[in-house]
Amino acid sequence: MDRPRFEDIRSYDEFIKYYWYLEELQAICKALHLEYVGGKAELNNVIKSYFDGVIIPHKPKAAIKSNIETLTLETRLIDCGFTFGQRFRDFYIQVTGDKNFKFTADMVATVKAVKEKQDSGFTLGDLLDIKLGKKAYKKFDNSSCQWNRFLKDFCADEINDIYPNKLKAASKFWAILRSSDLPKVYSREFIESHKNEINSL
Repeated sequence: MDRPRFEDIRSYDEFIKYYWYLEELQAICKALHLEYVGGKAELNNVIKSYFDGVIIPHKPKAAIKSNIETLTLETRLIDCGFTFGQRFRDFYIQVTGDKNFKFTADMVATVKAVKEKQDSGFTLGDLLDIKLGKKAYKKFDNSSCQWNRFLKDFCADEINDIYPNKLKAASKFWAILRSSDLPKVYSREFIESHKNEINSL
């Protein structure tokens, strides 16, 4: 089954049967004059609201400039113009002593939520506690990682050892699955029922 055009979809329940890339969601939202900034989960919520009759317009966000030169664990995230750049990575390296310090997906989701809520009480120390698992604020929505999971499961299944280029084969199967209304998860049954189709692609 081919995926219909967005214009032909009449409900959110129908919409979520199909896989949409982030760029496609952004284009849909822009065309409808909706908020188009955010990850897949956020834009899916914007589109759900649209189908529910609620319009969430795009709001340009002004850049926050900060005069704070010295960072501490008590520094409020909103006040310091936090980004995931080198300045803040260096700060956490200094605080933790971990030269390989990396930001996590939950930290990214948390910062986004803190900025959206304008939570002025949230500090750089709180963000470190998110990484260390001492606090929870906003969890990363990994529903947008369907292709990565499909590819991993495809490569792990020995029945697919017949394909010399597993990435290329997986992408062909994924293209079929993505356009269908089937759940976007790997299964042997799906591979077996579509292997003749990919040979002709």
